[in-house]
Amino acid sequence: MNAAFPEIPIGESVEAAIDYLTLHFAFVTRAISHFLDTGIDALVDGMLFLPPWALILILAGLAWWLGNRRVAIGTVLGFLLIWNMDLWHPTVSTIALVLISTLIAVLIGLPIGILAAIFSPVNRITMPVLDFMQTMPAFVYLIPAIPFFGLGPVSAIFSTVIFAMPPAIRLTALGIQQVPKELVEAADAFGANRMQKLVKLQIPLATPTIMAGINQTIMLALSMVVIAAMIGAKGLGGEVWRAIQRLEPGKGFEAGLGVVIVAMVLDRITQKLGARRKAAE
Repeated sequence: MNAAFPEIPIGESVEAAIDYLTLHFAFVTRAISHFLDTGIDALVDGMLFLPPWALILILAGLAWWLGNRRVAIGTVLGFLLIWNMDLWHPTVSTIALVLISTLIAVLIGLPIGILAAIFSPVNRITMPVLDFMQTMPAFVYLIPAIPFFGLGPVSAIFSTVIFAMPPAIRLTALGIQQVPKELVEAADAFGANRMQKLVKLQIPLATPTIMAGINQTIMLALSMVVIAAMIGAKGLGGEVWRAIQRLEPGKGFEAGLGVVIVAMVLDRITQKLGARRKAAE
């Protein structure tokens, strides 16, 4: 490096920040880790308590109720194939990780998206941060998770939430901003305050766009959960990683097929929810 242009200590600054946080806020990460571990174990044990055929019927019923008959039939056939490939336990673990990660990402992302849609300063700060988050390679999110939470599913959830949150924020803000100004002005004319406009007008009209954001969050969460197998996350990603290490292409393909089935089921259900809401308008 030329002495006239000294290196900016970006990496050293990041490491110092992580060291400071892990040293002074370890009690927070331990509490979060314990809470999430308990939640993951409870959800997985609850789903595994039922026989596979019973859980498949429940999932098919949810797919029929939230989607339609074709989605329900596809759910039954897909999960029967997963059961036949002896991947039921990893699939249940993957679904649990995706559901918890998506729930956390949506609970954090929706309020931020609403604030970004309402307040211009928040929007100007949030959008460049989202651009940065969405262009950062997925593997980078695994690095800070390990010092905070160690190896395991909690680190996988941490990295997955960070990776999968941007679409929920971005599309929530976009949906609210796209509500016709004439309707907003009409609400103002009737004396509606900001909260009434948001709850009774803007969010209901933006629901299809918000659901598209949740759909993308689920897909990103599923892809990241597979990548997070490198830091100890179980599930189908762990099966893929094990197949790579043991040079077992057949096992890896079966686990990858399981990931595709789970992705298709979740994608179709959320798409149908968004389409149903749009048709209701």
